[in-house]
Amino acid sequence: MRILLVEDDVMLAEAVMRALTQAAHVVDVARTGEDADHALSVTDYDLVLLDVGLPQIDGFEVLRRLRQRRSTVPVLMLTVRDAVEDRITGLDLGADDYLTKPFHLSELEARVRALIRRAHAGAGSDLVHGRLRLDMAGRRLYCDGQPLDLSGRELAVIELMLLREGKVVTKQQIVDNLYGWEDVSSSNAVEVFVYRLRKKLESCGADVNINTVRGMGYLIEKSHAQ
Repeated sequence: MRILLVEDDVMLAEAVMRALTQAAHVVDVARTGEDADHALSVTDYDLVLLDVGLPQIDGFEVLRRLRQRRSTVPVLMLTVRDAVEDRITGLDLGADDYLTKPFHLSELEARVRALIRRAHAGAGSDLVHGRLRLDMAGRRLYCDGQPLDLSGRELAVIELMLLREGKVVTKQQIVDNLYGWEDVSSSNAVEVFVYRLRKKLESCGADVNINTVRGMGYLIEKSHAQ
């Protein structure tokens, strides 16, 4: 999943980015409210982690502008402010959750998982498709109960497909969820990751296929041979 982290505390931003990257997410970092507002106006994200106290314009104003553009991306507010009035302000502006600093990274990761599940696939902690089960908390994919050895980016690709079950996932959507601002992206790399996933699913006897929809992208479906 592609996440925008809006945080002007450099050390905190690096710690959060490192934790989420290890969990196979792509994280872009904005240091100011203006930079965040621009990023959100030109890029689609699966989740926004938004600090309230920002230079230039604060997180509340970033959120207000985001919702004015009718964006429904989930937003988790990060703040040192513990006043009830501040939480009410954020929620009324369209925030989905609130986390007060200082916080444990494990709690942040759990809230990230919950918001992504809520936005894409309901409240369950696992994504199940045929014999495949993606443990979103443990960040592991299982086939008939056996874990599959996937790279971080292979895991990100299959997660995206399972979250959008029944819908075609375009190459551009995959690129956007694999590469951040500073990465060099390539649609050819997407084909490599999909090829590897197909081989691994075939070797474990999974009853699903990753089908190519010509001119559009990929669709994960139950195997017709089953």
